[in-house]
Amino acid sequence: MSPGPDTPRRWWRTTRRRDADRAGPTPGAHRPAPPEEAAPAGVTVRPAPPDSASPEGTGAWRPGLSLEQLRRTAGVDPEREGRQTELPVRVLRLVTLILAVALAYYGAGRLGLLRQVAVEGATVTPLWLPSGVAVAALFAFGPRIAPGITLGMLAVTSTISPVSGYSLLTAVGNTLAPLASWYLLRLVGFRPSLERLRDGLALVFLGALGGMTVSAAVGTGTLLATDKILSANAWSVWAAWWAGDALGVLVVVPLLVVLIRPRLPRDALGWLELLGLFAVTATLTWVAIYSPLDLLFLVFPLLIWAGLRFELTGSAPAALIVSVLAVTAATRQQGPFAGREMGEVMVNLQAFNVSVALTGLLLSSLVTERRHIRERIENACQELAEVVDTLAPGASRAGWAQDPEEDPEQEEGGGGRRTGGGWGAG
Repeated sequence: MSPGPDTPRRWWRTTRRRDADRAGPTPGAHRPAPPEEAAPAGVTVRPAPPDSASPEGTGAWRPGLSLEQLRRTAGVDPEREGRQTELPVRVLRLVTLILAVALAYYGAGRLGLLRQVAVEGATVTPLWLPSGVAVAALFAFGPRIAPGITLGMLAVTSTISPVSGYSLLTAVGNTLAPLASWYLLRLVGFRPSLERLRDGLALVFLGALGGMTVSAAVGTGTLLATDKILSANAWSVWAAWWAGDALGVLVVVPLLVVLIRPRLPRDALGWLELLGLFAVTATLTWVAIYSPLDLLFLVFPLLIWAGLRFELTGSAPAALIVSVLAVTAATRQQGPFAGREMGEVMVNLQAFNVSVALTGLLLSSLVTERRHIRERIENACQELAEVVDTLAPGASRAGWAQDPEEDPEQEEGGGGRRTGGGWGAG
């Protein structure tokens, strides 16, 4: 029986492609259309179905153009249509983030305005919490939420006085300062987790002390331009403004890191120690402030205890407690701040608060970095021991000393030599 034109031969798998090209197209195969009859751009021509299959009986072939081809013929791109659908969702999400940041900034600003002082005719806050909220929001959502900072600052100033050109310039300065801090910190590879000493140093000197000079300069310059302060008092106003914004970054950013990524105690005893630490810190700080003796230095051992034992989880809330109590006493001119001019009060207060924040932040960052290094070394040693045990079982423990009670063959007081008995053992 000879094979028909549509019957496949048994040796078709062994036929080479070049031999098939030489033989020409097989009967019934689809031939490409000539150039003058080619389909227009964007339309795909589908081959005709085999003679033995009807168009309705095959699931892979349908007459006419597909839905995607019809859209392309009509000038509608499916990818562009999908992007147009996602665009309103992205805009709505961005607007929601901006409003949320503005609301958080406004709430922190209202808390900061509870304690404000007048320095050389200008009203400043010793602890401006919104600056830390703004820096943290920029690292969380990026610079696209910067309008939220401006809106939040305008909302805060509107509660004090009507919105004017002065308040608008102040809002712009308070927006540019966190942006400058965010940019400087990104240049040095800052990690918001504050798990390295370099991150703590960068937050102190670049994020707080460096970036906040912008808001102080813009605010003080605006006051000078509007003749609200004298040029002789500009330096004092600038220093008070700058210290309040910088302290807000040093206090709020570590606290938000703790709230987002807490490292809490695992047992009841640890919780008892942590809560007791906060209670002792608040009590001792209050006693040191309102005591007739100058005992403010007593808070530093507590900050060291908090950093060593609980790292940032302990040092950030402890620093906040100390700073709030010190600001309250300074605005009332009580304790060690009594009987002094407001300029001297602000200098002493900001020096004390910055020292508190530096002690807690840098010590906790150092302890966290050392802990991570120790954990990586332990993991590397464990992996190396597993590799050695796989290659030579028991070889990884050959150099370690054996306890006479664990090894019955080693007698107490015998001549066996113990190796690797501790650090520095031969």
